[in-house]
Amino acid sequence: MDISSISIVDPRMWGKLAEIIALNIVLSGDNAVVIALACRALAPAQRAKGIALGAGVAVVLRVVFTVLIASLLNAPFLRIVGAGLLIWIAVKLIIEDEGQDESSVAASSKLWKAVQTVAIADIVMSLDNVLAIAAVAKDSIPLLVAGLIISIPLIVLGASLITNLLTRFPILVWAGAALLGWVAGEMFESDPWLAGQFSAELLHKLEYPAAILGALLVVGLGYLIKSRRPDPAH
Repeated sequence: MDISSISIVDPRMWGKLAEIIALNIVLSGDNAVVIALACRALAPAQRAKGIALGAGVAVVLRVVFTVLIASLLNAPFLRIVGAGLLIWIAVKLIIEDEGQDESSVAASSKLWKAVQTVAIADIVMSLDNVLAIAAVAKDSIPLLVAGLIISIPLIVLGASLITNLLTRFPILVWAGAALLGWVAGEMFESDPWLAGQFSAELLHKLEYPAAILGALLVVGLGYLIKSRRPDPAH
């Protein structure tokens, strides 16, 4: 699907925007915890300011990185590689514990040091977010930037709520991973190299089957790996 030609009144545009926001929320649970942990030693009056400033810097850096990655995805084979990475990220989301150890994130009593910690940690941990959003937005830079700008403040303001929801309702993690698999399938099918090998009509017919296959692959691999891992309680 060519997103660059979609108008603001087209329901598909709003659907893609909702997809970007949902992916950001699911993938940013760990980022939200890092923000809270990095600012936990600040004085109460500075804590909100540190969270807001750190998130603001992270927003700007993430937009820049996402635009760069989105432009690279136009090269042959990179979307195929990116789809593989998204599958790996999605399965990893399912099989890994989401909890953050407080000792793994340095707290700082100085505002700008805390802001620096938040910004660096957010960028380091955001490969999954950036790759997924670039895959959904494809060639639409305005859609890409809008999705980031809308969703990141929601994540920061609702950090504890998001973390609690993902902890209380594990099915949301599975749903988010399946959504990533769906995006990976779409991303694989839209690679420029495949577009040169097959007709546009055939690739258009394969768009939804590829997305469904990606989602099923993630859920199947995640279930298989989790079922074979030893129970830590025993």
